[in-house]
Amino acid sequence: MIEFFTSSTFQTVLSALNSGFLKTLQLFFITLIGALPLGLVISFGSMSRLAPFARPVHWFLRRQKRAPGRIAKALIAFRPIRLICRLVVWVIRGTPLVLQIIALFYVPGIQRWFSWPSGESGRMMAVCVAFIINYACYFSEIYRGGIQGVPKGQQEAGQVLGMTKSQIFRHITLLQMIKRIVPPISNEIITLVKDTSLARVIALQEVIWMGESFMKGNSGIAGLTWPLFFTAVYYLIFSGIVTVLLGKLEKKLDFFQ
Repeated sequence: MIEFFTSSTFQTVLSALNSGFLKTLQLFFITLIGALPLGLVISFGSMSRLAPFARPVHWFLRRQKRAPGRIAKALIAFRPIRLICRLVVWVIRGTPLVLQIIALFYVPGIQRWFSWPSGESGRMMAVCVAFIINYACYFSEIYRGGIQGVPKGQQEAGQVLGMTKSQIFRHITLLQMIKRIVPPISNEIITLVKDTSLARVIALQEVIWMGESFMKGNSGIAGLTWPLFFTAVYYLIFSGIVTVLLGKLEKKLDFFQ
């Protein structure tokens, strides 16, 4: 049993776990960089008021001097961008992330649409795309709640002052939205720290995959199990750092209260 804890074994395990943790960090930061802005775009789509059939239907009804029926009302209220964005968010939030990773990595190749680059780079690319789409949909709902939570009276006050819609959004809505969304966004970011472990489902060599690799081909105490449990230290330290940084950010935004 002592042989599993020799200095050379520990250094070998630590080197492998550090290599895997770098992949975890890479996935974490790429996901944040991609998902945060994409989530804002999706939230705007979810709140879109664009109704392409509204003006033609109103014009036709005025020409015919008719009251709008059920079909006309449905066409007037039809907002395709909002419908598509909310449908995508519903599908992504309603299915497990692990299945999304598997589908995104394997289905394109099976259907011969295109294939990801071979090797570790292709796996990383597929996982990053899956994580960005998944977390962007979650972030979009947080953004939407923060934007819609700002009182309309403040926007009307900006209009009275002669501000444009973009100025109202930048100077009134956006600042208050940031304050409102920091706590829920923080929870999602901390969840992302742990969700990176799902990347091992397509054999991406992140930190848990590296820990599991030492259990294969080793006998005694069910193989080298301690490296796998040692990965918890990496997650605890990393999530602790992220929690502290997000806590400081939340305190800096206290001046909005």
